[in-house]
Amino acid sequence: MPGSGLKVLFMGENLKRILEGLWVTVSISLLAVVLSIILGIFLGMIMTVKNPFVKVVTKIYLEFIRIMPQLVLLFLVYFGLTKSAGINLTGETSAVIVFTLWGTAEMGDLVRSALISIPPHQYESGKALGLDGMQIYRYIVVPQTLRRLIPLAINLTTRMIKTTSLIVLIGVVEVLKVAQQIIEANRYTVPDSALWIYGAVFFLYFIVCWPISLLAKRLEKIWGN
Repeated sequence: MPGSGLKVLFMGENLKRILEGLWVTVSISLLAVVLSIILGIFLGMIMTVKNPFVKVVTKIYLEFIRIMPQLVLLFLVYFGLTKSAGINLTGETSAVIVFTLWGTAEMGDLVRSALISIPPHQYESGKALGLDGMQIYRYIVVPQTLRRLIPLAINLTTRMIKTTSLIVLIGVVEVLKVAQQIIEANRYTVPDSALWIYGAVFFLYFIVCWPISLLAKRLEKIWGN
């Protein structure tokens, strides 16, 4: 009957299970983001080093991560690494590793771009004022880099949250997996439950990602110039 699909969402602990699945998605994303920011800052600084060998190695890493689909990386780490190296990784751990690798590459490139965007004359001005290398970084380079970097890093966070939906394919019980389980359990009794369950998942993703996107846009307007 009309509306019966919506009732499935509130039957038993279905809504609670979906929210718990959302927390799995968000927690994996946030952990990967934190690690990506830390490692990406170091990678970005390394990528500005004028050393041919360092440039080649970082370029290969960056291009490999960008070209390789995240789903393939998930399969390589979760299925390939466990079989070939005998390492027992959970789906959650594999997801954090893969998204950290991806996020580090993306963040590293953002940091590199932010660093090289600072005009050379600002370094020279710092030296003219009697600042040493560390002081130039602390008082001139870092503040300007953060202004350019923070909005882009927030956008990357949104992308990572949305892309973590792929982890359902390696068996992680996150929000999409829970939704599938609920739909399968009610497939014959409530055929239209998929519309309402997936609709609820859509709105949950929207509720999580929309404020982050608004924050990024606002920071871009404030710090864009």
